[in-house]
Amino acid sequence: MNHPVPDLSSKDPDWWRQAVVYQVYPRSFADADGDGLGDLGGITQRLAHLAALGVDALWLSPFYPSELADGGYDVVDHRDVDPRLGTLDDFGAMVAEAHRLGLKVLVDLVPNHTSHRHRWFQEALAAGPDSPARDRYVFRDGRGAHGELPPSDWQSVFGGSAWQRVPDGQWYLHLFAPEQPDLNWSHEEVREDFRTTLRFWSDRGVDGFRVDVAHALAKDLSEPLRDLGDLPRVAEEALLRTEPGSHPYWDRDEVHEIYRDWRTILDAYRPPRAAVAEAWVPDARRALYARPDELGQAFNFEYLQAPWDADELRRVIASSLRTAGTVGASATWVLSNHDVVRHASRLMLPPGTDENAWLLSGGHAPAVDGAAGLRRARAATLLMLALPGSAYLYQGEELGLPEVADLPAEVLHDPIWEQTGHVRKGRDGCRVPLPWTTTGPSYGFGPGRAWLPQPPGFAAYSVEAQDGAEGSTLELYRRALRLRRKLLDGESLTWAQDAPDGVLHFTRCDGWRCVTNLSATAVRLPPGEVLLSSAPVEDGRLDPDTTVWLA
Repeated sequence: MNHPVPDLSSKDPDWWRQAVVYQVYPRSFADADGDGLGDLGGITQRLAHLAALGVDALWLSPFYPSELADGGYDVVDHRDVDPRLGTLDDFGAMVAEAHRLGLKVLVDLVPNHTSHRHRWFQEALAAGPDSPARDRYVFRDGRGAHGELPPSDWQSVFGGSAWQRVPDGQWYLHLFAPEQPDLNWSHEEVREDFRTTLRFWSDRGVDGFRVDVAHALAKDLSEPLRDLGDLPRVAEEALLRTEPGSHPYWDRDEVHEIYRDWRTILDAYRPPRAAVAEAWVPDARRALYARPDELGQAFNFEYLQAPWDADELRRVIASSLRTAGTVGASATWVLSNHDVVRHASRLMLPPGTDENAWLLSGGHAPAVDGAAGLRRARAATLLMLALPGSAYLYQGEELGLPEVADLPAEVLHDPIWEQTGHVRKGRDGCRVPLPWTTTGPSYGFGPGRAWLPQPPGFAAYSVEAQDGAEGSTLELYRRALRLRRKLLDGESLTWAQDAPDGVLHFTRCDGWRCVTNLSATAVRLPPGEVLLSSAPVEDGRLDPDTTVWLA
C-alpha cells in the first residue's frame, strides 16, 4: 500500500530555525511486534505522545538494514528498512501519521561508511586488489616487508587501528568499527549514489536529514599517507592541534563541496528539505557546515559538553549565537543524545570526572544523587528551551531518565566494549528502552522483554506514572514546550548586567526573561510574574539548580 505524501508547501520553509526536534532511537523507543526490538510500528503507535509533548519534529536514528555492529550505523542498504523494524510501507505509514499530527520527520543519513555486508563492499572483496570495485572504498597495501603493517598509524574512534587486513593482503580503512568500511568520496559513483538516496527519502515525504559524521567524508589519501603521531583520535581534540582544514580525514575544506552539491537537491523540493550536520569540530569551523548553501544547521556539541557553571555556559551561549549569526544560521542546543551519558546523570558528576571510569564502576564512583540530578536536569532543560534557535531532545529525557550505568558486561551491545578490550564500556546505558507503563515485562516498551534490560526504577519514570501528575518532569516538558511556542520571537537575547555570581539571566526580544541559579546558595528572584519554574519558587527566592521564566 502506498501512502500519499502530503503537500507541505504552504508551511513555513524556515520551520527548522527554532524548532524542537525529538530524537527517536528506533530500537529503543517502542516495540509493536513483540520481538524485544523497537520498530517502525511502535513509533507510529506512540507518535501521539510526541504531538502531546509539543515538539515540532522527530529525528529518526538509523532504521536501515544492518547487522547492528554499531547500533544501526553500519548500513547494508541506505534506501530500505531493516526487516526487523518494518517495511517501506510501514515507513510511509509512519510519515503520514506524523504529518497528520503536525510533526515533521528527519532521518539519519550515514554517508561516511557502509556495512561490510553492503553489496559494494562484497563486490570489492571478491574483485581483488586494483579493481574498480575497490575504488569506492579506501583500500591500500600495507607497510613492512610483506605488507603486514597497517598503511598508516590512523586510529579508529572505537579503539585500535583504523585499518583492517583482508585475506588477499590489502587493508581497508574504517574510522569506526571494522564492520564499517569508509567510502571514498572522491569517487563519482559514491557521490551519485547519495544524491539518489537524498531524493529517495525526500520523495517519500521526509522533511530533512541529520548527517552522521559530516566532518569526515573528505580525506587526504595522497601517497604516502600521513601518520598522525600522538594526535588524539577524537576529532575535536585532534583539530585543536592542527591547522584548520589540514587534518587527513577530519574537517577537511573539500567536504564543503559535497554539501553545496546536496543543497541544490534539497532546495529543489517545496518546501526545501532541512539538514543538520553532526560535526565534532571547534566552534568557528562548525559554522561552515551551517551555511545556507550547505546544510543550514550544525549540532552544537560545545554546549552539550559545557559544565554546570554560569560563566562557562554564558561564554558558550554567547559564542554559539555569534558564530551561527556570522553565516545567517540559527543556533542549536542539545543536552543528550544516543552517544553520551544522559544529562540527568552527567551534570551531577564532579568537574573532571572520567565518565568511562564512572561507567565501569557501575555509576558508583562517584555515586550520583538521582533526585539532585533530576533537579539539575530540569533546570538545564528550561534554560536550553529559553535560548533562541533549535533545541534537540533525546528520547526519554522528558521522563527525566538517568543513565543506566550498571548494565552488566554480558548484555552490552556497543562495539566499543569489545573493540577496546573491555577498557571502554560504551554507550548502551543511554540506549536502554523507554518505560511507557508502570508494569509489564518491559514497562510497556513491548509485550515481552526488551533487548537491553531496564532497571526496576524505570517504572516510576514511565509515561503512565507521570502523565497528568502535577510537578512531574513529563508535565514540565509539556508546559515548557506549549509556552515556548507562545513566547518565542526573534533569534537574539540580552544579558542582564546585574545578575549575581553564579546566575544566568537574560531577556528575549519580546521581553520575557529566563533566570537560572547555578550557584550553591539561594538568590533573590528578579521582579516579574513567574510563568514556569523547574522547581517550586517560594518567598521570592530562587534556590540552587532552578530555572524560572518570567513575564
